[in-house]
Amino acid sequence: MEAWLIGIMETLPTWGLVLIAAVSLYTLSKGADLLVDEAVGISLRLGVPKVIIGATIVSLGTTLPEATVSVFAAIKGNPDLALGNAIGSIICDTGLILGLAAIIGVLPVKRSVMNRQGRIQIGAAFMLAILALPFLGRNGEGVIRQWIGFVFLGMLVAYILMTIHWAKQKNNNKKKGDAEVGGSLFWLFVKLAFGVTVVIVSSKVLIPSVEITAVRIGIPQSIIAATIVAFGTSLPELMTAVASVRKGHAALAVGNIVGADILNVLFVVGAAAAVTPGGLRVPVNFYYLQIPTMLIVLVAFRLFAKSKDQVISKKEGISLLAVYVIYIVINYTVMV
Repeated sequence: MEAWLIGIMETLPTWGLVLIAAVSLYTLSKGADLLVDEAVGISLRLGVPKVIIGATIVSLGTTLPEATVSVFAAIKGNPDLALGNAIGSIICDTGLILGLAAIIGVLPVKRSVMNRQGRIQIGAAFMLAILALPFLGRNGEGVIRQWIGFVFLGMLVAYILMTIHWAKQKNNNKKKGDAEVGGSLFWLFVKLAFGVTVVIVSSKVLIPSVEITAVRIGIPQSIIAATIVAFGTSLPELMTAVASVRKGHAALAVGNIVGADILNVLFVVGAAAAVTPGGLRVPVNFYYLQIPTMLIVLVAFRLFAKSKDQVISKKEGISLLAVYVIYIVINYTVMV
């Protein structure tokens, strides 16, 4: 499907690619608006905090591009790409997306949620970093073995069940007279799924159109790889975060990113490793840049989230964004 789409785009004139990119951006923003509206509706109907909905239902939907890319990369014999995509997405989600969201609006952080999902977020990342160490692999090289992939997928199921349990506890404590929304819960989920689909499909169309246009106007492949491609699979989270903050539902954005970070380890890495008999090889440069950057940005986010005002400030958002920018610059410097 993707190769077919790229083949068609390569035959189009540059102005046609620019038009496709513009239309894709429009549908991407509209899909994100729909996704946010329906997620908020589900939150109100179930009496579950928006941050919980963001950390489960929404993040499962927006993480599908990363999972798809990584699993198919692993099946096609390119496990390095599978692992790099997952770790790069965590860096992009937490550094770029949360950083931008904090700069354009107020990002409230519930301490109770950070004590649950937040601990799983940071714990999953450190677990991945430890399991990727060379002395646990073979021939001096780190490997995420196939059986570890199945363990990650089992932990994913446990995480979802625990989150449902926490949500039920919250729902039982819901006070009478809380806000309700019209329409059946079934149709809210249908429209949410449609919104997720529009966001993902729009992302799939947008990225190759921008890539091909960039090549035609002379932008180096190294810059394209370090920015457009790495950024592409995180577009759903970015558009969801921007739409959430713009509509006054910033808690949904925080929940989405926290949940996406957890899923990038348990779902994306887990699924990719599970379909790779030899396991996911960890390139040596990951120990010098990718993995340390992932841990730095996650620890910084956790420290910011534990502040007394329970808000990620604009200054803290700039700090997260700065980590991402430095990461991109180093990547580019190494590649050239």
